[in-house]
Amino acid sequence: MSISASDYFRAKLQCEIDVMEVAESQPGSLIVVDTRRQSSWDHGHIPGAVHIPTANIPSIAPELIPAGSQVVVYSWGPGCNGSTFAALAFAGLGYSVKEMIGGMEYWIRNGLPVETAGGTVQSRPDSLVTAHTS
Repeated sequence: MSISASDYFRAKLQCEIDVMEVAESQPGSLIVVDTRRQSSWDHGHIPGAVHIPTANIPSIAPELIPAGSQVVVYSWGPGCNGSTFAALAFAGLGYSVKEMIGGMEYWIRNGLPVETAGGTVQSRPDSLVTAHTS
C-alpha cells in the first residue's frame, strides 16, 4: 500500500506537537509525560510533567493518566527515539497521544523553564532555534 506525501505529512502532524505549542497550551489541556530514566528526570524536567519511564507505561499509565486525556510525551531530543516508543505504548493503551518534537533539548534551547531539585531554572533562548524572546 502506498500513500501520497500529502497524506503522510497530514497523518504525521496529527501525531506530533512542537515545544512552543506545548508551552503555550491552556493549563490542564495536556498531560505532559517525561519518558526518560530517573536520573534524567532528576537532572531537570518540564514543570508539571508526570514521570513515567517508557518501560513502565503499560503498568503505570492507567493508574496515573485518566482515560480520554490528551497525552504529550517527550524524551531528550531529536537524537533520541525514546518518546516514539513511549507514544506507541500510550497509543496501544488507547490514549490520544502526541510526541513533542525536539524533546527536552529544544524545550531548554527555547529558554523555557526547567524544574530541578534546586528549583526552577531558565536559560536564555537560543536565537538559532526560536523567536521566543521572553
